[in-house]
Amino acid sequence: MAKVELDVLLEELVLREGSDLHLRFGEPPIIRVTGELEKMEGPKLNDQDLHDLICGLMTPIQKAAFERNLELDMAYEISGIARFRVNCFKYMGHLGAVMRIIPLKIMTIEEWGFPEVMVKIAELPRGLVLVTGPTGSGKSTTLASMIEHINEKTSRHIITIEDPIEFLHRDKKSIIEQREIGIDTLSYAEALRRIIRQNPDIILVGEMRDIETIAQTITAAETGHLVFSTLHTIDAVQTIDRIIDVFPPSQQQQIRLQLSTTLQAVITETLLRRRDGAGRVAAFEIMVCTPAIRSAIREAKTPQIYTSIQTGSKLGMIQMDHYLRNLYFQGVVEYEEALAHCNNPDEFEKKE
Repeated sequence: MAKVELDVLLEELVLREGSDLHLRFGEPPIIRVTGELEKMEGPKLNDQDLHDLICGLMTPIQKAAFERNLELDMAYEISGIARFRVNCFKYMGHLGAVMRIIPLKIMTIEEWGFPEVMVKIAELPRGLVLVTGPTGSGKSTTLASMIEHINEKTSRHIITIEDPIEFLHRDKKSIIEQREIGIDTLSYAEALRRIIRQNPDIILVGEMRDIETIAQTITAAETGHLVFSTLHTIDAVQTIDRIIDVFPPSQQQQIRLQLSTTLQAVITETLLRRRDGAGRVAAFEIMVCTPAIRSAIREAKTPQIYTSIQTGSKLGMIQMDHYLRNLYFQGVVEYEEALAHCNNPDEFEKKE
């Protein structure tokens, strides 16, 4: 299969409003539509097909990196159609790849219909904002909409560090520099060590994936910048505990103190199938830091944060289960779909 045939597969993915294309040995191309995997019509892929399709996308530098690391994240674009985040890997001696669609148009917070408090969070002057959730839950889309809101409303210097660059931002009121790991910088931590000298107002760190990156991200937020990043956690309490647990016990109290002063908000999200079959809808849990929450972080009493979220609706806070219940009562999702994504199924069923 030639590269042009891959473009045909990706265009079909876009037309069917799918999210991912899977290329694997012994199977035809597989796409994910509204969360479900579907095999496309066509012959099963062999090793030569996979080599032509996957390696045909890579530059010589990327090929060398893939041969060295046996893993590669990259981006690919079909002009006027969409961009795609590509993960290339090996399994059982075969090549494989997953290509996730990234729309060319960046929709705003208002266009998505996200909670209004997210506008206030995007307009914060400083601190750390985390967007969390499982893989494929829309974290990158949410961050892109928040960066775009800033870009449209205020004059700021925004630097993003991504692996790879996903949504492409164009300068509007702000100026934006997007840096890609492996092309523009060696690592998240290396970029963060020098980023203060580049006079940013806002920093986006694609993922806090190791102890060094986490430490550097918190330090960047401490120095008066607004910093956005992501974690693969399912609620605010788990997010805070995960960050602290990464560090050795001798450093954990210091990290608690730093987080209690720098953390501004945790936005957790997941995607659900819409009842009408028209794609998926996002559900959110939002925690905004208050004095009580900062105290709970500092004093290692993070379970108390659940109560603060429950009683913080006036500040825009909302529990995931409450958001899911609203989606169900509004007829947006089926009851079983909401129940499958809630954090406390027993309580959810009692209030049905």
